[in-house]
Amino acid sequence: MTGIGRLRERVVLEAPVESDDGAGGVVRTYATQATLWAEIIAVSAKGALVADAAGASVTHRITIRSGVDVTMRHRFRLGARIFEIVSMRDADPQGRLMLIEARERVD
Repeated sequence: MTGIGRLRERVVLEAPVESDDGAGGVVRTYATQATLWAEIIAVSAKGALVADAAGASVTHRITIRSGVDVTMRHRFRLGARIFEIVSMRDADPQGRLMLIEARERVD
């Protein structure tokens, strides 16, 4: 289990904001919802080819304190790095910490 003292990364939780694109669709941007302390651990990586561009998809385990309203539509940002949420669960029986599986695209 991760202790509170291991939450050493300062990440930004971003919420999706959708606006009309004028052609019947929507444009999705992201707005800062909160800045949180987190522990980020790389779990696995695999090569990928997306839109004819080679890169990799890296899976991370992100731990944060519970009590923040996080959904699967949110994402985390650490500088220029973007982490898309794949799954979430309580990290401890007391519900103090939340464990989030996230995917990062690395080009």
